[in-house]
Amino acid sequence: MRPQLRIYYGPQEETAVSSVLQESKPRVTVQLGEILPLLADAVQSDRTWLRDFADDEVTISMDLYEVLLAYQYYRRPVA
Repeated sequence: MRPQLRIYYGPQEETAVSSVLQESKPRVTVQLGEILPLLADAVQSDRTWLRDFADDEVTISMDLYEVLLAYQYYRRPVA
């Protein structure tokens, strides 16, 4: 009997399950001014727990995103 090869397309079922699990996580809406001082202090203090959330996604407004992109571009060190 000859072995049959199959094409593997990836974990399609697992991806669907993980997206459902992510959607079921509780969400909280807060003003940026509430959390910015805490995040800035945590970054400055090099808090380990920040790494736990490094891959989390956040949703921000388009205008804040554009300002951040401009800030990132202009803060590059001059050669």
